[in-house]
Amino acid sequence: MGILNVTPDSFSDGGRFLDQGRAVEHGLEMVEQGADIVDVGGESTRPGSDGVTEQEELERVLPVIRALAERSGALVSVDTVKPAVARAAVEAGAGMINDVSTLRHGEGLAEVAAESGAQLVIMHSRKQPKDMQEEIAYRDLLSEVRSEILEAAARAERAGVAREKIWIDPGVGFAKTAEQCVELIARVPELVDTGYPVMIGPSRKSFIGALTGATVDERLGGTAAAVTASVLGGARGVRVHDVAVMRQAVEIAHRAASFSGGGGA
Repeated sequence: MGILNVTPDSFSDGGRFLDQGRAVEHGLEMVEQGADIVDVGGESTRPGSDGVTEQEELERVLPVIRALAERSGALVSVDTVKPAVARAAVEAGAGMINDVSTLRHGEGLAEVAAESGAQLVIMHSRKQPKDMQEEIAYRDLLSEVRSEILEAAARAERAGVAREKIWIDPGVGFAKTAEQCVELIARVPELVDTGYPVMIGPSRKSFIGALTGATVDERLGGTAAAVTASVLGGARGVRVHDVAVMRQAVEIAHRAASFSGGGGA
């Protein structure tokens, strides 16, 4: 999954692809580099970020989604927590909804996925991006993260989303410390055991900087290590900025995993 942020303030590439023409070209480039999915987001969800209005988000993402759906041949995803944005996005050609709120705002996104047949990624997080890092105390990290995701997945199924169209994502970097992020990556097999395909999004995130001292632009190695570990653990998808390099990491990890019977990317 290639990340395409059509925002001015995302932590890594904010402002680079706010121009819609440039955003479309970058999306097409990621597909050429090996992205199977292009995830288009119009609202930053980095720690401390403020939200945007529904109208502003729609104006940012719809032209890009429409163009990529028509021209790329890849699955287009919309990264949103707003049901109205998700509905307009699937009407414009998106086939996946990437929800970073664990359906905490109700079943609206699940209902859109059910009605449209779109795939639904349910990512674990707590609170809102503005204050989510206040909620990092866990008695049992994996048990709580898994329980909260599975509860949301069950709600999505009750809303009519087919089980095979639901992905789960433990939310690396969302209401987690650096050490907790690494623990979740190490314990991907326990998430795979739920039966849902697992998505992991470690790309350029702050946990890499916290553990290595690397700046955002220096985190390629840490991202590749996290991607490799995730694939070896059985993750079916990885959400990344640097598609060409991470495609190589995925290919090698997948081949290595085939010798032990593991891996799922």
